[in-house]
Amino acid sequence: MEKLTLRGFEIYKGLLNSATQQQLVDAVREVAKAAPLFSPMTPYGKPMRVRMTSAGDFGWVSDRSGYRYSRAHPDGMAWPAIPAPVIKIWNDVSGSDRTPECCLMNFYGEDAKMGMHQDRDEGDFSYPVVSVSLGDDALFRIGNLERGGKTESIWLTSGDVVVMGGDARLTYHGVDKIRFGSSRVLAKGGRLNLTLRVVT
Repeated sequence: MEKLTLRGFEIYKGLLNSATQQQLVDAVREVAKAAPLFSPMTPYGKPMRVRMTSAGDFGWVSDRSGYRYSRAHPDGMAWPAIPAPVIKIWNDVSGSDRTPECCLMNFYGEDAKMGMHQDRDEGDFSYPVVSVSLGDDALFRIGNLERGGKTESIWLTSGDVVVMGGDARLTYHGVDKIRFGSSRVLAKGGRLNLTLRVVT
């Protein structure tokens, strides 16, 4: 395992071994059985390229009403509990005395990406966001506290964990592309990204 710091983002390269990665993938599949993956609509009327679901007290949703946290899946059911192996990662790297209230689970298919954005729907920015990469490699871009300006990019591979906290908590970031089929973790290809957040 190697720890890097890039613009305040703490990047733990190879933190999770292959057995832990498989355990996490199995846990995500159980969550998706109870709260199926869905393709959210942006407030601007365009579908997002990723499919997602959540676990915890809250899930993250998007539609024409805006981006927000909700206590219920768009189909009406409550979100499942955050799996214990996911909570362990938070406890290991977050430095927080609170447990996460949301685990957002994004699935990136072959052409999926995520535009530059801030995570700012939470009530208290003093708590970090912890991001877990599983499956295919992703080109992760880190920007600035304001839109625009010079950015830096790093390839995240399966088993990498990123902590976005402190001065970097509101830094713009995104995923430009994935190397589809680059990992054996997901047999059919694709990337899973789990992000843990304190919502309230």
